Amino acid sequence: MKYFKYYLLAIAMIILDQVVKLAVHFNMEMGVAGQIYLLGDVFKLHYLTNPGMAFGMQLGSENGKLILTVIRLIAMVVIAVYLYRLAKKEVHTGLLWCGALILGGAIGNLIDSIFYGVFLNNAPYDAPNPWFHGQVIDMFYIDIWEGRIPEWVPLFGGDYTALWPVFNVADASIFVGVAIIIIFQKSFFKEAEHEEDDAIEASPSIAEHTPSDDDETRNAQSVG
Repeated sequence: MKYFKYYLLAIAMIILDQVVKLAVHFNMEMGVAGQIYLLGDVFKLHYLTNPGMAFGMQLGSENGKLILTVIRLIAMVVIAVYLYRLAKKEVHTGLLWCGALILGGAIGNLIDSIFYGVFLNNAPYDAPNPWFHGQVIDMFYIDIWEGRIPEWVPLFGGDYTALWPVFNVADASIFVGVAIIIIFQKSFFKEAEHEEDDAIEASPSIAEHTPSDDDETRNAQSVG
């Protein structure tokens, strides 16, 4: 039970993420028409749906969304188990809290993918079925720059886009968790490195365990 506090943070992020998404869905119009300015032209609420993964990228097949959702489901299980194992090893608590943020964010977006196509009817029109084909709801928009990308840019040339993507609470939770791990990685993983060094220093060397030829000769002479 002492590890439950980390999962409790993940649950809190899931609840917050879903509350915000549902509030946006039921109270805002999609796109520019329903846009709400929070901090001038820089920070806005902008309701849109994302059928794929980060930056709207998709797997190019009929079952691409299903495959992506299954991958998210597997990743969620892996993260949850890994978080428990890290907690049992008593690693730096900061790493565990970051893991909880990442787990909560992953589950938050997974809920959209699994259920929103059915309960919010937001699956793409060409989806084989609504289950596992729900679109993720995004709403936070930091408007740094938007416009048409030059044609010569690979992959995205000619697209009208924004410099900063629209994101949600789950995305922010994942981003913060990963960013903190990267920034404080030396502190988070220092204890593990010290434990390995101590283990190496404490273990006897091979030379101490392996008898030398001189030792075997002396032992033979003493027996004779």
